[in-house]
Amino acid sequence: MRPSLVARFPDVYTPLLQGFLQFSLKGPFALNSKEHSATHAAYQFYATAAFGMEGIVASELRRLGLQDAKGDVGGCRFTGSLEDAFLCCLRLRCADRVLLVLAEGTCLTFDDLFRLTGSVPWQKYLTRDGQINVSCKCGRSQLMSISDCQSICKKSIIEQLRKSRGQDVFPESGVPFPIHVHIHENHTRIMLDLCGSGLSRRGYRTWNGEAPLRETLAAALVELSPWRPGMPLHDPCCGTGTLPIEAAFRAGHRAPGMTRTFACEQFPFVPKERFCEIRKQVESEFEIDRIHSISGSDLDPEALELARRHVHQAGLDGVIQLHLEDLRTLTMQEEEGVFLCNPPYGERMSDRKKCAELYAALCDLMRRNPGWSLCAISSDPDFERAFGKRADKRRKLYNGRLECQFYIYLAPAEKARAKRRKP
Repeated sequence: MRPSLVARFPDVYTPLLQGFLQFSLKGPFALNSKEHSATHAAYQFYATAAFGMEGIVASELRRLGLQDAKGDVGGCRFTGSLEDAFLCCLRLRCADRVLLVLAEGTCLTFDDLFRLTGSVPWQKYLTRDGQINVSCKCGRSQLMSISDCQSICKKSIIEQLRKSRGQDVFPESGVPFPIHVHIHENHTRIMLDLCGSGLSRRGYRTWNGEAPLRETLAAALVELSPWRPGMPLHDPCCGTGTLPIEAAFRAGHRAPGMTRTFACEQFPFVPKERFCEIRKQVESEFEIDRIHSISGSDLDPEALELARRHVHQAGLDGVIQLHLEDLRTLTMQEEEGVFLCNPPYGERMSDRKKCAELYAALCDLMRRNPGWSLCAISSDPDFERAFGKRADKRRKLYNGRLECQFYIYLAPAEKARAKRRKP
């Protein structure tokens, strides 16, 4: 075997090779280089999601460039920098929270939990006067007492900070640090919440009508429907306007977290200047001119007034059209489009007959507008029977703790397009 060029001409190629390696280690993918800030190091994150929405959130993460995103029960794992995580806080539409994973392992006893919590170098993350807010979720595990687990974890954090800093007084008068402990089948994760309030708190909805739909679920319904930006979309029972607003956000590439703040923006270990740059970049990407043909109607004038307030607070005045009309008389001007709605579920016995009549009216609405697809979420197991037709697609989702089905009825033209898209 012939010797390598470096071995044959060491005086020439050794300096070149060293220079090449030095250049490579200073590149954008060298996580440990001196020029590359610690904030670009790879962290483990967990984006929580409602049951049934984990796959949607995983797809969102991949579209943001986080290709290792993997769906899990109740959320998605991914690896990235602190900047990546902040962009997720701003951009994710269907996730509930973004959490920084600090430690994980099996905990069968309180001693195990104490040791796992104490293995985290808390002095790197918490300030001396920080508020240590521990919340805990337990399921199918040896440790099932939420209050005891919270107490053990906080005690371990205090003990670790005493040893690492020599700190004896903890005033907890400063920045809040929301720490989440998830224990499921004895597997335990210790995580720091980067969001504060959940990602469903977009900032535009300050009044709730009857049976409100969470913003994250509304965004998921928009994603799962056959509607795509540029197509007409109408909510025939729009209530307080959540579905049309979430569709408009998507059409205009408007980040749902653009006008709110996040807990991580106050953390001492984050690159605050970079966070400001990312926020400005996200704001510049919002194109309101791309939003058109999104509308809603309702029979309730009070709900419609709340919808108008929410549209105003979302900065979408004049973009989303709202009007008072009974869906039984509704006819659309456009030949094709998508009806997307959250009709009443009829949980009370007295309401079931009215809801059955409403579901039948939705079927009539689709007949009057043959080029339109119709999508509706409902917890009523008799929805399809009342509608008078089996859905082309169904998906199980949860509205809070209420198990629902998302029914999709495709217009003939949309069915043809769906067949052509299949490989």
